[in-house]
Amino acid sequence: MLAGRLDVKTRAFSVEEVPTPRPGPGEVLVKVEAAGVCLSDVHLIDGTLTPLYLSGDTVTLGHEVAGVVAEPGAGVTRWRPGQRVLLQAGEERDGVVWTRGVDYDGGWAEYAVAAGSTLVRIPDELPFEQAAIIPDAVSTPWAAITATARTEPARPAGVWGAGGLGVHGVQLLRLVGAAPIIAVDPLPEARERALAFGADLALSSDDPELPARVRGETGGAGLAVAFDFAGVPAVREQAVRCLGQGGRLVLVGLTDRPLTITDGTAFSYFQQQVLGHYGSSDEHVVQLVELVRRHRVEFSRSVSGVLPLAEAREAVDRLLRKEGNPVRLILRP
Repeated sequence: MLAGRLDVKTRAFSVEEVPTPRPGPGEVLVKVEAAGVCLSDVHLIDGTLTPLYLSGDTVTLGHEVAGVVAEPGAGVTRWRPGQRVLLQAGEERDGVVWTRGVDYDGGWAEYAVAAGSTLVRIPDELPFEQAAIIPDAVSTPWAAITATARTEPARPAGVWGAGGLGVHGVQLLRLVGAAPIIAVDPLPEARERALAFGADLALSSDDPELPARVRGETGGAGLAVAFDFAGVPAVREQAVRCLGQGGRLVLVGLTDRPLTITDGTAFSYFQQQVLGHYGSSDEHVVQLVELVRRHRVEFSRSVSGVLPLAEAREAVDRLLRKEGNPVRLILRP
């Protein structure tokens, strides 16, 4: 079968022929129908990210995956051939979470093997392209909003970075009733997209009056919660200046740069908080599939383009260039 393989030592990436895997006991072989291209995949290729638990030097990329059950392994009774499923973005092994497409082979391939416990049934009306991006692109902001931030309805929320994660953050904040929702991004196209996805106001991060404009939009109160989806130190400092009494800054975007709070006295006086966030739990993916099933949310606008698996390198390059300002590009084997 074809698979997008990365050598983590040399960072050489290629789409090549490899043996089709076989499911072991408790595992399921899935025929991949769609796989998302995430910035994390790009960072694996460019060396910004390195697997923690990978056995060997090569891995098939792709942690956003949906497809059809092809063959259940020994002992698997829950799944049968033909069922439509998405794959959780990781699984727990020996008490730690391993990430699909990072620590073990992922879904940039014609077939993928997954533990039976990591499959989630998807409704017939949910296209594979949309189902594939629910783990991570949608579930990460959903978990940040509902679990880490404990976002409340009718309370002001800010989103810094309206890319693949942030624009879903806007959409999901509207779902839970946050108001107003203020999106911040330096790109005009991203700000326009944030408004289309449900933001009440979209501001440029270059605007020197941004904190004042946020205060004006929130009746002087400031933000109850701010989400950094960009992973940029300057963004975090700007977001802190927009927080209100008891406001929380949730760090979703990743960076190895230090976090600084210029006015520590004000931060303490107003009892503000900084909260770290990473990924999502299985339950968040299940919740989102149920919300799709009940027609509370849909993700057709999130699919910015579909490319054949053989053109995975082109998809990566498009994401790097931000060509067309994509939310998510999808690979189809």
